[in-house]
Amino acid sequence: MKVKKGIVLWALLNFVSVAVFSQAYPAVVGDKYVNRQPAARAKLGKSVEVVSGTGKDKLVGWKKGVNADASAAPDLIFTIKVPAAGFYELSTEAIPVAEGATGPEHVKIQIGNRRPTKRILFDSYHGGHQVAGKFEMEAKEEQVKIWLPQGMRLRYIEWKNANDPAIPEKAQRYTPAIKPPASHPRIWTTPQTLPAIKARLTQGENKAAWDKVRASAIVPFRFDFNPQEEIFYREDVEKAVETKAFYYLMTGDKTVGREASKLMRDYLSVLEFGNVTYGDITREIGRSIYVAALVYDWCYDLLSESELADLRHHMLRLARDMEIGWPPFMDSIINGHGNEAQVSRDLLAMSIALYDEDPLPYKYTAYTVLEELVPMRKFEYESPRHNQGVDYGAYRLGWEMHAVWLFYRMTGHPVFDDNIKHLPYYWLYMRLPDGYMLRDGDMFSVKGGTNAPLYWKQPMQMLLSYAYANDPLLKGEFQRQGGLPDNPVLFLLVNDPALPADHDLSKLPQTMDFGKVLGGVVARTGWNNKPESKDVIAEIKGGGYHFANHQHADAGALQIYHHGIQVGDIGLYLSYGPPYDFNFNKRSIAHSMMLAVDPNEKLRFRTKLQDGGTRFNQRFPQSKEETTTDPWFDYGKVMAADFGPSKQKPAFSYFKADLTGAYSSKMAQYSRGFMFLNLFRDDVPAVIILTDDMTTADPAFKKYWQINTLNKPQTDSDRWVLHNSLNGQEGKTHVQMLLPAAGDRKLEVLGGPDANSTFGTRFEVKSAKPEASAFRMMVTPDKANARDRFLTVFQMAEGDAKPLPVSFRENGGVYQIRVADRIVCMSAGAEFAQEAFTIEVPAGASWQVVLAGLKPGFWNIRQEGDQLKFNTNVVDGKNTVHFTAGAGKYTVTPGRVYGAKDVE
Repeated sequence: MKVKKGIVLWALLNFVSVAVFSQAYPAVVGDKYVNRQPAARAKLGKSVEVVSGTGKDKLVGWKKGVNADASAAPDLIFTIKVPAAGFYELSTEAIPVAEGATGPEHVKIQIGNRRPTKRILFDSYHGGHQVAGKFEMEAKEEQVKIWLPQGMRLRYIEWKNANDPAIPEKAQRYTPAIKPPASHPRIWTTPQTLPAIKARLTQGENKAAWDKVRASAIVPFRFDFNPQEEIFYREDVEKAVETKAFYYLMTGDKTVGREASKLMRDYLSVLEFGNVTYGDITREIGRSIYVAALVYDWCYDLLSESELADLRHHMLRLARDMEIGWPPFMDSIINGHGNEAQVSRDLLAMSIALYDEDPLPYKYTAYTVLEELVPMRKFEYESPRHNQGVDYGAYRLGWEMHAVWLFYRMTGHPVFDDNIKHLPYYWLYMRLPDGYMLRDGDMFSVKGGTNAPLYWKQPMQMLLSYAYANDPLLKGEFQRQGGLPDNPVLFLLVNDPALPADHDLSKLPQTMDFGKVLGGVVARTGWNNKPESKDVIAEIKGGGYHFANHQHADAGALQIYHHGIQVGDIGLYLSYGPPYDFNFNKRSIAHSMMLAVDPNEKLRFRTKLQDGGTRFNQRFPQSKEETTTDPWFDYGKVMAADFGPSKQKPAFSYFKADLTGAYSSKMAQYSRGFMFLNLFRDDVPAVIILTDDMTTADPAFKKYWQINTLNKPQTDSDRWVLHNSLNGQEGKTHVQMLLPAAGDRKLEVLGGPDANSTFGTRFEVKSAKPEASAFRMMVTPDKANARDRFLTVFQMAEGDAKPLPVSFRENGGVYQIRVADRIVCMSAGAEFAQEAFTIEVPAGASWQVVLAGLKPGFWNIRQEGDQLKFNTNVVDGKNTVHFTAGAGKYTVTPGRVYGAKDVE
């Protein structure tokens, strides 16, 4: 019998639709599998019903008058059959019954006969669309049971491939040259280094830490759990496990070692982080992996094959839920959260522990550390400061130092460049007498009140740094930060009690030049970091590269501290990414630096407002080559940096940078020069001379010379006065702008709420910190010019001490400023001075003369009457000359004069 084609086609389509209905719209497109199952098509329990919507938008919720009962039968039952065994991601879509709900609301889910799990169904972070998690599925039909919270309505659940992160081709082909040794232990110690660690347990300061570990380890830890109920992260369990595993490693006490092993396996059997994403939960996930790795390695000889396999399973299970993913290529190890503990401690420790049974994890983690992180840091740390600033830089360096140590102890050889040993001095130089730090990057640490400031600290980073570098001064800073009482195990692993702590910072030069990768200078008048200190500390930034994330758009920013912040940054890091953060806090406008407003400048990366500053960057480079060849990361060039004549207590500190590249094409040319003078006086301890030479592409682009201060400045005359106080002592900064002249400029002062604004758009800043109600001083030239120059003198004075007289003239392309017993000549333009000029030295005591910003090569200095005549070779990159002069007229000429004495 013949059958019509149309009937056959209808029957076939009808059969397919039934099949699709039973699987609720699965689809396989290439290697992507998506299976969305509407809630209305699930098998519904007695307590729920279809409550609203039509078609695919139907919602299932609780019936009116029914009370929730968590022990009752499931509210919805779905059926799922995935196309192949593997990991699949489950998502949910739900809406709250009540308007304005913020949650969180949790749903209970059970797949087949597995242990039920609790997952977030709705919260304020992701709303109603939630990724419930990744589940390992078999290619068989299974039921998915849902217990719906009473205040929620479910639209659908959706299954799709939980694809692993793509593995770079180089990582796939990688064969590590450095491999873990064949024996255990190999995390933090080896059979070769273990005797030395044991021998130090009862020596010096280690004894108190060891007594603490022993007292805790020998006491049994009670851990009650139900194998059928999952639990969330418990720090107390993990600390107990780590302590007991370490005690076994040190003593061989098998009773304690077996307890550590059982406790960890019991804990992992019920540990579930679910789909929590807030609070950077990956840090807690990683800590669990790390502690499991310690047990695997330190208690290896106590574990059976099945127990080792159990630990491996759980570590890799948890690794999949980390932000960097597994394999660890979802994020970069160079910057961001990937540059924290995830790889450098957690996954690296795991991979070292598992190497014999499963070498693949080590292959991937070793690739990211040795082939990506190590070469990039060798380049970056040519400048001994961290591009992520004071807080995030210290936090991330602390984790980086874990990788440094893990490889060093495992192999006996360093794999990171030795310049990492010098990096921590950045934090010593940024330290302020109020206990806090000069601002740099996003600052998340809490600062106390002005009467009892807290001492800024990151002791873990200092511990690992001083122990690795064997540095007494860094150990002194570790002790000033209070040590690491909450982590005696880490302390005992690395601390050498024979290394004395040195608290005498006066051994360090008072000025630090940070080089050319992250240009800048910090200059101090002393190292008295106590509240009663009269020291002046100043910083200038500029030149180098921009590395994004928590780094600010602050090329050229000035900071001055004297009894409190006098000039500085007024942005506050309240959270990452909201309008205030991307349009004010991280932007140039919150810093003391030059702005030039191009109304048509292209905005980038979630920015909404023109602030006139340098380019805002949130894309970071992955290699030295990318950093130095891609103009995106160019943040200007360091032209010169020098200090002297004494390197220990310099009388002058000079810096100049070409910052043109830091701005968009609105900037044709811009350079900023900085001279810090330590006057060695009690009344006016320091003077700063600041030069700016800016040419914009369009004269109509309005320029702003800006400094920010925390207290209302006095501006009723041509000299402005800033002030701050600490410990009952007041410091004042007298600001005298020499160019533009008073009649050629306008001053605007924004205070309080107006200061927290970006050219008319105000931000509400809820904080008790003084930065939230600070002041901005903005100077603009009276007329629109393509090129404008600014010359400003800052005098930091004690209390009511009078500022010193300042004389100024310009000739031969240099500014000449006379103050106290100093005569300073600085190049007046964007380029180095290259013409002859004269200096008039008045009668009186001898004067210290500094010539700064001279072009490289020979110069001749001759006093009228030839009483003083010499040649000197100006070094490229320093570009300064310093000498002592008596009264008279001096001619400074480029070139070398025959018959004159050559001096350095």
